Amino acid sequence: MAKLTKEQERLHREAARLVKLDRDLTEEERETVLDHWQESSTTSNSLDGAFFTPEDLALELRLEVCGQRVIDLCAGIGRLAWALRDKWSREWEGLPPRELVCVEKNPAYVEVGRKVVPEARWICADILTLDPAALGRFDYAVANPPFGRVERAGNGPRYRGPNFEFHAIDVASTVARKGVFIIPQMSSPFRTSGVPCYEEQRSTAYERFHLETGFTLCSRVGIDTSAYADGWRGVSPRTEVVFADFEDAEEGLLPVPAPRSVSTPRTAVPKPTAARYEYVEAALF
Repeated sequence: MAKLTKEQERLHREAARLVKLDRDLTEEERETVLDHWQESSTTSNSLDGAFFTPEDLALELRLEVCGQRVIDLCAGIGRLAWALRDKWSREWEGLPPRELVCVEKNPAYVEVGRKVVPEARWICADILTLDPAALGRFDYAVANPPFGRVERAGNGPRYRGPNFEFHAIDVASTVARKGVFIIPQMSSPFRTSGVPCYEEQRSTAYERFHLETGFTLCSRVGIDTSAYADGWRGVSPRTEVVFADFEDAEEGLLPVPAPRSVSTPRTAVPKPTAARYEYVEAALF
């Protein structure tokens, strides 16, 4: 476990011990695992760009999510899903537990997730090769996906750019009516975090995503993620929480191809013309 202090190593070992217990964990033990199981204990952590959501950010993000059926894409060990249980509030209001589905490709993370959020259905799979038809329809999708140009097994149904976060949002559109996502600030069409007031910004990367998918990302609650910058482990990314209403998307979306797999060729989606990109660049400067 590189770059961990002796105390962090001790706490990680205790979290790993709890995961191996042949019984259900108490709420306190679940929180111990979530707080101290280190993602850097897996060799693929840096390559996959996997960094777990800070607890307080996950708890605030749940304010953006409604509905009974929720899917967490790139779920890690389940910090977002744990918060989205909204356990005590839903019990207080007499609401039934949410139906949660977590999709995560790292089997080590899935093993931990099944112990800390056993209420969820855990699927060990890559979101870019998983057949969305097998999952049904969700009220909301959430994700703190890997950021930027990390290695991936494929593409979203429409988006063909290099940014993994946009592929994750594109995939979410095939399974959910709406979605809430943590993405890099430079990929967001706005800034609310770490600035005095809301600012619009439409980078070339975001414009490409918008042109290829037809989806618009916006802010609703307006979470200032800079307040949780110290809660990340091993990184301190500048992020924003973005909302997408897939049902209310622009007309004329490119068609979603047939279910995807590693071995099945997919229908090519034409890219925007150079002239359209020239227009975007002109609008930015």
